[in-house]
Amino acid sequence: MNEDELKRYSRHIRLPEVGLAGQERLKNARVAVVGAGGLGCPVLQYLTAAGVGTLGIIDGDTVELSNLQRQILFSTAHMGRNKAEVAAEVLYQQNPHLEYAVHACFLTPENAETILASYDFVVDGSDNFATRYLVNDACVLLDKPLIFGSIYKFEGQVSVFNYRGGPTYRCLYPEPSELEACSIVGVLGVLPGLTGCLMATEVIKLITQIGEPLSGTLLTFNVLNFSFSSFSFALNPENRQITSLAAPVEIIPELSVEEWLVRMNADESLLLLDVREPQEYELDHLGGHLIPLSELSDSYESLPQDRTIIVHCQSGVRSRKAVQFLQEKGFTRVYSLRGGVQAVRDSANLTFQFP
Repeated sequence: MNEDELKRYSRHIRLPEVGLAGQERLKNARVAVVGAGGLGCPVLQYLTAAGVGTLGIIDGDTVELSNLQRQILFSTAHMGRNKAEVAAEVLYQQNPHLEYAVHACFLTPENAETILASYDFVVDGSDNFATRYLVNDACVLLDKPLIFGSIYKFEGQVSVFNYRGGPTYRCLYPEPSELEACSIVGVLGVLPGLTGCLMATEVIKLITQIGEPLSGTLLTFNVLNFSFSSFSFALNPENRQITSLAAPVEIIPELSVEEWLVRMNADESLLLLDVREPQEYELDHLGGHLIPLSELSDSYESLPQDRTIIVHCQSGVRSRKAVQFLQEKGFTRVYSLRGGVQAVRDSANLTFQFP
């Protein structure tokens, strides 16, 4: 380590449990963070500050206004840009001694093994069950420890999976939970920060080989009364018998911009649903009916089930979550507009007249 690094990490090095050897382990470690959102942001910030040598940032989403309430790595100047790319730029300013590998894409069964193979540890900061099972299965196949966190309204969870042959995510959750994503039900802004700090702590413990990792233990807490609890769960050997990565179970019907235009011109009863925030709608909209994703769980009953509904957001991420939610509530004629408003704006063959 050079003089600047020794000074930067001096408070770590002074800890007998960490010392220079522990800091060297941090410098030599390679950590992949899946999702640069509410959980991924604080994890990335603290691992950057801690001096983790290589950070892989995996996210195909873009920064949106509703993210800024809890994803404090970003600012209004970053809106519309890819989260992984922005995160790498901001983190480099925080610590230029590290390497930041940008994966500006979503993790899929086709790319998961290739992307994660070169990392020592994987952090799951995703917000949907399809990705969580995919990350878990990839880590089992690749024999990578997985640091997990999740949030719901006022509650957080943290655990470590697949550590030295230990229990996996499927051992804890054999089937997807019925809990809705925070983008639908809402979340206290500070909660992902607290949860992400605990996740980063587990990463640092694993790298420096100090303390007892949360392997086989789920830590849960509620910020309204700051109650903490934990319980143990055992390994189911069958959950380690994974030979390939299956495609996600959930299938979200989508329409391209061109398909949407054809349907809109052919079907006057088609309902266009905008699930962005009111501020975004005021800046740029397609004339659709506005119900923010965060309010959909309270307002979906006002939507007609006998009409085709095309759901859109800014980039196509929130609309997919909205479609999945509506499908679970019995809506069958509902589609996500692939790429959202941005795709409509970018379409070279666009004949649609904006309001």
